[in-house]
Amino acid sequence: MLTRRVAGPAQQVGLAIWARAAGTLAPPRNTEFALLQDSDLAVFDSILGSGGVITDPHEVDPYNRDWMGKYRGRGRCVLRPRSTAQVSAVLRHCSARRLAVVPQGGNTGLVGGSVPVHDEVVLSTGLMTTLLGFDPGSGALTAQAGAVLATLEAAARERGHAMPLDLGASGSCAIGGNVATNAGGIRLLRHGPLHGSVLGLEVVLAGGQVLDLLSSLRKDNTGYDLKQLFIGSEGTLGVITAVAIQCPAASPATSLAYLAVPSFKAAQQVLQAARQNLGELLSAFEFLDRESLEVAKQFLPGARDPLPGSDAPFFLVVEIAGSSEQHNAAMLEAFLESTMGEGRVLDGVVAQDSRQAGEIWALREGITEALRHRGAIYKYDLSFRVEEMYGVVGAARERLASAYPSGFLGGGAGSTAGSDTEHALKVVGYGHLGDGNVHLNISAPRYDAGLEALIEPWVYEFTAAHSGSISAEHGLGRMKAPCIGYSKPPEAVRLMRSIKAAFDPQGILNPYKVLPPE
Repeated sequence: MLTRRVAGPAQQVGLAIWARAAGTLAPPRNTEFALLQDSDLAVFDSILGSGGVITDPHEVDPYNRDWMGKYRGRGRCVLRPRSTAQVSAVLRHCSARRLAVVPQGGNTGLVGGSVPVHDEVVLSTGLMTTLLGFDPGSGALTAQAGAVLATLEAAARERGHAMPLDLGASGSCAIGGNVATNAGGIRLLRHGPLHGSVLGLEVVLAGGQVLDLLSSLRKDNTGYDLKQLFIGSEGTLGVITAVAIQCPAASPATSLAYLAVPSFKAAQQVLQAARQNLGELLSAFEFLDRESLEVAKQFLPGARDPLPGSDAPFFLVVEIAGSSEQHNAAMLEAFLESTMGEGRVLDGVVAQDSRQAGEIWALREGITEALRHRGAIYKYDLSFRVEEMYGVVGAARERLASAYPSGFLGGGAGSTAGSDTEHALKVVGYGHLGDGNVHLNISAPRYDAGLEALIEPWVYEFTAAHSGSISAEHGLGRMKAPCIGYSKPPEAVRLMRSIKAAFDPQGILNPYKVLPPE
């Protein structure tokens, strides 16, 4: 049973005001949006044909729920176009009627950006999965927006190339959604953000106009680079229907090490050494704390501890990719000898084959899945300077341990991190050390308004005070739309509003997301 110290009256008033503006509570429905009518469904049927319109409540329900079960909309229908022309016709009708629309790809987002808030129409790209082309000379791959990332990874690999992003949800996320959220992933360290990898886009605007920017040229300096506006716009400016993306040549040899380190400071020092000694071979540099490891071991089916004898507080996943296994092995051996000799690495294991490498990656990438099996998750995707990025995890533990003195588990003094109870809170931290991106996760038996009030807006205030970003790679969606001011000045938000008004004057595309209510 959790017992929480009660805030004073003034603090309670402030938290109540915050709760009305953010969190899981829905903002009011915009009454200027039309209500869906049977006549609208008839129009959609005529545009999309058989299987293109879903209205059965049981079939619609998964499209109304986010992956974590935190957000749920009340959309009555799902539209599944197969072509850009059909998307255009649907949006022309929705614009004429002022029907609000939520574009949805794989629905793997973590901030409530891909599901309705109220009764918006869901426009799913799930049937738009065609690989449109691949240029072997340049490595440019072009596909419809609904193509699943793992499918494109396989297609690129068959052609001797690699996709420039790699996500834990690659088996279900769609490339259009990846671009719309500017997804990062574990190999951003090597390939950079999608702003540099996306060569061209095809986008349907709110009124149904098709904006054809689907160029595969590496260099095109003619006017404003409009495609950049849609990368990270989360479906609020237009519906991405096709993507052209630069795929680098695949590295013939990949090596992976799992390392135990004595402190987060040591983890930073190992990163610096990796940058200096491994150079262009370095393709991923991830970290997880012991609490993350314990959750994965207990709640992730098949998870195995790569270093079962280690009691280290932090672990690193270091990947290098090069031209030969022999060169990789020599470079990695020299790197490990140096860092272990200096006491920065306590212990480590190098994957001997693809199976062992897969097990290590499954452990790192499965932490979110393990947390979901444990219960409710409060997820915060934050970025800081590398030397400051873990501070928010320790501060969150202290804050919640103080508020819940008899029911808190999560590291630090008096921790019992290796155990777990049904009603315990647990704070874990992991992420992309090479990018300064930490995933702060607070696991609880259920979603609770009192707990959420302790976390928000404190976590955003902490991030802003340390000059960080409240969204490193997940986007703002519904969850963080009211919070953009913690990372962007008012002038920037006003300019964003003017851009939104120019592209979507009626505001029908993914309303209540990204920008705060006026």
